[in-house]
Order: sequence, then C-alpha cells, then structure tokens
Amino acid sequence: MLARTVTVGQAPPARRDVGGLLRARRERLQPEDVGLPRGPRRRTAGLRREEVAMLASISATYYTFLEQGRDVRPSRQVLDALATALRLDGAERAHLHELAHGVAPDPDAGPERLADGVAALVARLDPHPTYVTGRCWDVLAANRAARALFCDWPAVAPEERNMVWWMFTGADARAVYVEWEREAAALLARFRAAADRHPGDPEFSELIERLHRASPQARAWWSRHEVLPLGGAGTKRLRHPDHGDLLLSHVVLQVAQHPDQKMVTFAMAGDDDTPLHRLAATPAARRTPGP
Repeated sequence: MLARTVTVGQAPPARRDVGGLLRARRERLQPEDVGLPRGPRRRTAGLRREEVAMLASISATYYTFLEQGRDVRPSRQVLDALATALRLDGAERAHLHELAHGVAPDPDAGPERLADGVAALVARLDPHPTYVTGRCWDVLAANRAARALFCDWPAVAPEERNMVWWMFTGADARAVYVEWEREAAALLARFRAAADRHPGDPEFSELIERLHRASPQARAWWSRHEVLPLGGAGTKRLRHPDHGDLLLSHVVLQVAQHPDQKMVTFAMAGDDDTPLHRLAATPAARRTPGP
C-alpha cells in the first residue's frame, strides 16, 4: 500500500473540506464506472469506502479517517491515487491537493492595488465592457460600458464591490445574465478554486461566511465542492433593460505581475459594435440593494 502520514486529531476546516470532496465524488460514481461488479443488495449511494480504498491502494480505515475529516495528512502520492480512483479531472485533482496542503500565505501581502497602466487600459477599451477583479474577485476597475451593463461599482459600499457577492445577492445580476444559474455556478466554482489556494486567508474566509449567510443558493452549491479552472474565453448572453439581449464574446487575461488579478473584456459576437457604443453612453447601472 502507499506510504502515508497518520496523525489523528481535531481537524481544521480544510481537512473537513477534503472529506466533503471525497465523499461527494465517491457518491457520484457507480461500480461499473470503475470496472467493479455491482453485486447484490447494494445500498450505498455510489461506491463504498472500501472500494475507493482498494482502488487507491490504501487501507479502508485510513480512507475513512480522510472522509470523516480527521486531522490526517495524506502524502501527495496518496492524493494522486485517490484522484485517479475517483476519476477527478485536472481542476478537481488540483483542488484536492490545495485543500490538503494549501499554499502558504504571503506575509508581506498588503492592500491589493491595480497598476496604473492596467487601469488606463481598462478605460481605453470603452465601448467594450471591461473590468478587472482581484484575488478575492473584488472589482478593482471597470470602464463606462461595464458599469452600465453590470453595476456602478464605485457607487456601492466597498465590501459590495465584489463580483461573486454581486452575482448572488442582487436581483439585477439575475436580470443581466440570461443564463444566470449556469453562470453563477461556474463563477462560484472558480472562486472556490481560488479560495483553496489561500487556506486560512481571512479575506476569503470573511467573504465566504458573508456569502453563505446572504445566499441560501450559494451555501447549498458550496457543499457540492465544484471547482473549475479560470476560463479563458467564451460567449455569454447578457441583457440590458434599454438595449435588450446582447450576445457577447469575452476573453479573460491575467495580469503578468499579479496573476490573481483577472481582466475580463467583452465584444459583440458579430461585427457590429453599434450596440456597445449605445451601451457606453448609458448611465451606470444602479445596483439593487442586497441582503
């Protein structure tokens, strides 16, 4: 069996999240998915713990400790074996490693700042809606078109200038995103992957706690342990009350000096930019107050 470190005690939150992820992924698999016979009188949802342990070449007791959220410290070799056994994709495998081992916080980290040149670029990209979010998805800059389409970020309280908070706590986000449920779930999964890279970070912890209190849907989806890598490009259908539905393509770019900062810029899916010029001339959207 694979080597592992066994220390059992009171588990920190990240260990409990490891257990939640393992359990959620075990329950979504069926024996035939991993080449095992179903057998008679199966009552367990998905695979049994013993079956996952066997597939990963670890003891059933050790796997049970992991799933129960005990304070055990699996090696990276064990985590890779579990990821293979549970058929995790690349983002989920990285998520598992980050939950178990995390990334050390930067002791020199201070208030997040956006380089002047990046802020100037965002403004120059009008009439194409463009905004930049930081490591916790705080909105650090947004041009006129983005403020007209999404939210007048400078006009709201500092703690509300956050894309994830806006997505889940304001009725206007559901109006802007035609496919709100899909978009919100994907955003939360990407935010969770980012949060797991900063275990113990008080800014992430405080935002997650506030979000769970304010949004039952975010709280319920969080328990599914969905994670996604940062998206690079795609198409979204967005809606403005004066300009109707807009089919927009978008790209996501990371700031080289600060990879946690993401620039998102939109363009019309077709060749006619006239709707965006009209949008940029529209007054900034007024956010519907959240909880």
